[in-house]
Amino acid sequence: MKKILIVGAGGQIGSELVPHLRSIYGNNNVVAADISIEKCKQLAEDGPFEALDVLDRDRYIEIVRKYNIDTLFNLVALLSATGEKNPELAWKINIGALTNSLNIAKDNNCAVFTPSSIGAFGKDTPKDKTPQDTLQRSNTTIYGVCKVTGELLSDYYFHRFGVDTRSVRFPGLISYVTLPGGGTTDYAVEIYYDAIRKNSFTCNVKAGTYMDMMYMPDALKAVVELMEADPTKLKHRNSFNIAAMSFDPEGIAAEIRKHMPEFKMDYDVDPVKQAIADSWPNSMDDTCAREEWGWKPDYNLSNMTTDMLVKVKEKFDKGLIK
Repeated sequence: MKKILIVGAGGQIGSELVPHLRSIYGNNNVVAADISIEKCKQLAEDGPFEALDVLDRDRYIEIVRKYNIDTLFNLVALLSATGEKNPELAWKINIGALTNSLNIAKDNNCAVFTPSSIGAFGKDTPKDKTPQDTLQRSNTTIYGVCKVTGELLSDYYFHRFGVDTRSVRFPGLISYVTLPGGGTTDYAVEIYYDAIRKNSFTCNVKAGTYMDMMYMPDALKAVVELMEADPTKLKHRNSFNIAAMSFDPEGIAAEIRKHMPEFKMDYDVDPVKQAIADSWPNSMDDTCAREEWGWKPDYNLSNMTTDMLVKVKEKFDKGLIK
């Protein structure tokens, strides 16, 4: 990777991936793009930024050629719970962004990274240690349908046109930098904020709901390691299971109580989010990622919780959040 374009740069992943890549490859070699500069002001101050509606293919091509881009990160997506409010729009945006990215990559000799998700699995998928290659009938969310489609399309463009496509199936991502954006795993971020804010939390998925999660620093590491991996060793490409930790709400609450013994949690279950969570794996088998490109996470629930509580408190103390 020498000249990188990140579309959807203002989202949960992009807002942290852009500065991470700039720290490695140089500010001027990583272009951030999003539909509006409003949520990307810091990214625009620190390096090149372009306003882009990713469905505008001509504008997209213009930016790729302007900067001689060789690697595209397509991070544009409406997330699981948000997508259910308008499935038609979610399909239009999620698949439109992907097909534009793949076709532009094909015509301009670019590599493409597009994140997949645990949402690509369905209720008939094996729940525990979900295999790399298994049944994927994600019929509970349009988000999941888009992710399965995206994996197949990306593999098709690799095998049919030679486009260097790579992807990981992200678990729920936990970060102190950006607030949640409408995903089913959002509770695992919100719980830390409410722990600092009011020493209590009302959880919208029920006890015993296990899902794979990952701390954002590990997610960023995974992206770079995969995109820099020797292509001759990649057997799967689209898309790799990657795992770090699996827990239910009671597990994360217990970990917080190690630091804040008076922390309390109750439940007000959201039936939409619960149904989505019930259709996803409890944990994933990431053996292929470990063997093909050396994946290994740095964070578990314990050291992530320690770091999250410190970092979220710092934000409150500075008045950055209320």
